[in-house]
Amino acid sequence: MKLFHSPSSPFVRKVMACALLRGLASRIELVPTNPHTSPEGLLAMNPLSKVPCLATDEGQAIYDSPVICEYLDGLGDAASLYPAGPARIAAKTMEALADGIMDAAVARRMSMGLAQDEGRTAFQSRQQAAVARALDVLEAAPPQGLADIGAVAVACALGYLDFRFGHEPWREAHPKLAAWYSDVSAHPALSRTAPPPA
Repeated sequence: MKLFHSPSSPFVRKVMACALLRGLASRIELVPTNPHTSPEGLLAMNPLSKVPCLATDEGQAIYDSPVICEYLDGLGDAASLYPAGPARIAAKTMEALADGIMDAAVARRMSMGLAQDEGRTAFQSRQQAAVARALDVLEAAPPQGLADIGAVAVACALGYLDFRFGHEPWREAHPKLAAWYSDVSAHPALSRTAPPPA
């Protein structure tokens, strides 16, 4: 399998963390990719020119991170990241919340490099507020361990906030979430996928 890969993408990190947790990392060839330049190899697999994008051994293109993670989960031998029954919906809802944090943070980061006007400032404030509300929800009910896809996604979202918005500390206002993140951060699935120094 080949994974179109950018080490600074929190969504790529989520996929790689899942691959490590499921014992599949050695089966994945990383293809360094800058999606902003729309390289031909990526466009041939994903017309959206977004990473992550997985090319299976059969040549099938799979995107984006929720679909790739679920595909990889079906290949691994370790314990599934998708629990059965109502717990599955809870895990996937937490994944969606964490993906929303990443979406908002990435969008805010991208817009910061552009000329600022009233509309762009309002857009950035809206994204920042969405992240703040999501963190409050997670503080009320933090993940448990790193046992499901929701917890993996939350860890990657928090890691991205530290990576791109380290000047905006979130831990003091969210002590339970901070304690959980401190506990799981040393796990190889996270320590081996951490983004490069900014």
